[in-house]
Amino acid sequence: MTTLARLWRQYVPARVSELLAVVSLTSTCMLFLHTSHLQSQLATYTNQLDASGPASTFTNGALEGVANHIKGGSQQKSGSCKNYDWEQFRHLEPLSLNNTVHHKKMTLVFNRVPKVGSQSTMELLRTLSYKNGFTFHKDRPQKVENIKLTEREQKRLVQLVDVFRPPSVYVKHVCYINFTTFNITQPIYINMVRDPVERVISWYYYVRAPWYFVERKQAFPELPLPSPAWLRKDYETCVRTGDRECQYREGDERPDFAQLTEFFCGQDKKCTGFNTDYALQKAKENVERNYAVVGVLEDLNTTLTVLEHYVPRFFKGAKDHYWNEVQKFSKVNRNIYKPQVPQEVKEIVRKNFTREMEFYEFCRRRLYMQYAALKLPQQEDNC
Repeated sequence: MTTLARLWRQYVPARVSELLAVVSLTSTCMLFLHTSHLQSQLATYTNQLDASGPASTFTNGALEGVANHIKGGSQQKSGSCKNYDWEQFRHLEPLSLNNTVHHKKMTLVFNRVPKVGSQSTMELLRTLSYKNGFTFHKDRPQKVENIKLTEREQKRLVQLVDVFRPPSVYVKHVCYINFTTFNITQPIYINMVRDPVERVISWYYYVRAPWYFVERKQAFPELPLPSPAWLRKDYETCVRTGDRECQYREGDERPDFAQLTEFFCGQDKKCTGFNTDYALQKAKENVERNYAVVGVLEDLNTTLTVLEHYVPRFFKGAKDHYWNEVQKFSKVNRNIYKPQVPQEVKEIVRKNFTREMEFYEFCRRRLYMQYAALKLPQQEDNC
């Protein structure tokens, strides 16, 4: 028995170690094959889409919602500036609506909100940097995107931006920071907004697109792949079954950037609660006082025109450049995996977005006021 016991102790650990090694190797191979398959599938879809020509360039993605845009100002989506009574804005003067004139230091911060066409806007800024002679800086990809920073992190960020030689641009997913709190000159702020419900739907399918988590896995190999059940879950089912991911409850702290107002409200803890009055009012206040322009994805012609006139140092020629290069910009972050969501489902969700919708409409109205104040020829036809 002693001999058998000794052999057992020698034999079993060796076999277990070999078994663990085989399991580990198999898991690694399966992960590699799964990732390779996703990359292959993504390449196939991309090639199919590219081969389909210009007609498909606006299918979903960052520019969904402006599919009928044509250079020169054709019809924009329903609810655009064409439905506004422009006479109410005729008395306005651009100077009264232009925060840029108060800035002596030409440093621009684009604290971009996810899924509002911000990737396209960032790429537009990158290309304009060569034409308009400014430096372009962007934050590096993060394993976990923290839009709320500690006081120490805020100080480090504002000091970083402060050392950039003007004129310069800095782009990052982050909530508004008041630079003057740290005795540093306030930069020029810009941002973009989008219909809040359309934005959360876009984000829902964006993080489920194969190319998204393949890129994430390549950048951060230690991140786990999502479960097949989570990937297959469609938005309509998520809403109708009361899934926690698709329940937008007032005051909740959400991990999916569903709260548009949070980016404009700022770093205060009270800004984090979803659809709260505090976040709404503080966001409005910051937009009025600290943002040169807040563009609207659904009204891109209007947005580009206002940016050109109110922040010309950075956006001179933006509208022509955008539409001359529209094929390139329309492919940025487009999501061919995003299905249609029934309007009935959107309306169910919209009931919980009351203050988010109010903020969105506030930004639209402000943009149109800035546009109307320019008193451009044939304004209504070109908005």
